[in-house]
Amino acid sequence: MSYSIEDLKTLMARLREPETGCPWDTRQTFSSIVPHTIEEAYEVADAIEQQDYPHLKDELGDLLFQVIFYGQIGKEDGHFDFDGIVDHLVRKLIRRHPHVFPEGTLESRIDPGNRPDEAWIKESWERIKAEERADKPAPDASASRLDGIARTLPGIARAEKLQRRAARHGFDWPDIAPVFNKLHEEIDELKEAWQNAEAGTGARDAVEDELGDLMFVCVNLARFMKVNPEQALKRTNHKFETRFRAIERVLASEGRDMDNESLDALDAIWQQVKGVEKD
Repeated sequence: MSYSIEDLKTLMARLREPETGCPWDTRQTFSSIVPHTIEEAYEVADAIEQQDYPHLKDELGDLLFQVIFYGQIGKEDGHFDFDGIVDHLVRKLIRRHPHVFPEGTLESRIDPGNRPDEAWIKESWERIKAEERADKPAPDASASRLDGIARTLPGIARAEKLQRRAARHGFDWPDIAPVFNKLHEEIDELKEAWQNAEAGTGARDAVEDELGDLMFVCVNLARFMKVNPEQALKRTNHKFETRFRAIERVLASEGRDMDNESLDALDAIWQQVKGVEKD
């Protein structure tokens, strides 16, 4: 016997029963679950990166449970339920994929000989999403073309989304050359802010502002180079970790303690490790 999605919904409802459910589960709200959802999403990503597919199955289950949890709370509060989530999702994806569902139904199919190219598909996707945003009632006069980009996204991911959205409306550099110029400009401004803060003539907040500007330009640079900035940083993190661990191994093999070594000695091993990588 295999359990189904209906069994999972039943289990969730049982966990939330006020008198006989789990005390921890019954206390939870939309807001209290958010940190767990983010953690589970990162654990899914980590399992994929590690190619740990048996573990991935487990992590995907944990992430699915988060959606089931939200669905149950939504049902209890009268907002929506899990079936409503699924229905809304299927309808949205059918609408956004006319190149797969030409008649707007799950049963309709395209003629393989008349399949549109990827440029048309991308343009269609963006147009439909723009129409969806336009159809939503504006909450107030402050409505913006940047609405809908989650404020809780990690900084790098949100910077990239903000830039891409602005670029679609003509607010963008003409090419990569001025982005490099802006990079050097922001470095100089950061240096000046730091020097002023150290001298007591400038605010520490200015350093944070200028550092943020510099990082924002780096994301812009990555976008023009068609490089995923998050992936680029992850590669550098991995590279640093690999080299640092290599230094530890070298020192351990020689009976030396890193905490007792000079920076010059550690840097010499670092360069040695880099040389081995190139070989």
